[in-house]
Amino acid sequence: MAGLTDLSGKVGVVTGGASGIGRGIAERMVAAGMKVVIADVEDATLAEAARELGVMGVRTDVRSFEAVEALAAAVVKEYGTVHVVCNNAGVGPMGLISDLSIADWRWMIDVNLWGVIHGVQAFLPILKANADGGHVVNTSSISGLITAPTTAAYSVTKFGIVALTEVLSQELAAEGSKVGATVLCPGPVKTSIGTSSRNRPQDAGTGGLVDIQMEDAGVFEGEVPYISPAATGEIVLNAIRHNDLYAFTHPDMISFADMRHQQIMKAASAALAAQER
Repeated sequence: MAGLTDLSGKVGVVTGGASGIGRGIAERMVAAGMKVVIADVEDATLAEAARELGVMGVRTDVRSFEAVEALAAAVVKEYGTVHVVCNNAGVGPMGLISDLSIADWRWMIDVNLWGVIHGVQAFLPILKANADGGHVVNTSSISGLITAPTTAAYSVTKFGIVALTEVLSQELAAEGSKVGATVLCPGPVKTSIGTSSRNRPQDAGTGGLVDIQMEDAGVFEGEVPYISPAATGEIVLNAIRHNDLYAFTHPDMISFADMRHQQIMKAASAALAAQER
């Protein structure tokens, strides 16, 4: 599949679309002439973003498959089909494994991983039925390829999104589908993910996850530049046009993943050597 080279007039859906990377993707979709629907769990922010962007907004809690199915139905009712779905909604507090509660794990996995799974399951049949073809973009993170202390819950979900998207791409290619898949692995982007706990509902319990505003904490300062959500959105649209499996905002950070892979290869080589002795 060559990708959706002409996005003008196509229908795009973005979860977590009222702010941050999601809004950046929506902005670039609008600029490309697409018909855009943004979904978010924050009512006021969603209404403001929809008004400012001139797009349709649908309140959606991606933890619920029924809510994501309702989103898909609302888009089809309004526009007849969907060409691009960006499963982008996510949260990012951090904490040591020993400090985390089961409620922490459930909330993080429900939003970040189940939210993407729900989006894929709800929208994939619609995309496959579209004669024009379609595209799925799942937002992971550079933390879906590398690990660091305090990121366990986050990285577990983001590694899962990478695996999900890779397998989806393989299966779509095997069946000759006109639907493509991209996993977005952003590095530092100027977003409000550092205040994710504002959207943690009471039914999600409490625990040891703590919001960290990485810009204020000086994370990556002087090493890796932060980029804007709009710049990230343009990277996403280019990946859709070219049917790229991986989309990176900071490709230089892949060196950290290479270090991890070298450790894996070293361990595997040692195991092979031991078998031969």
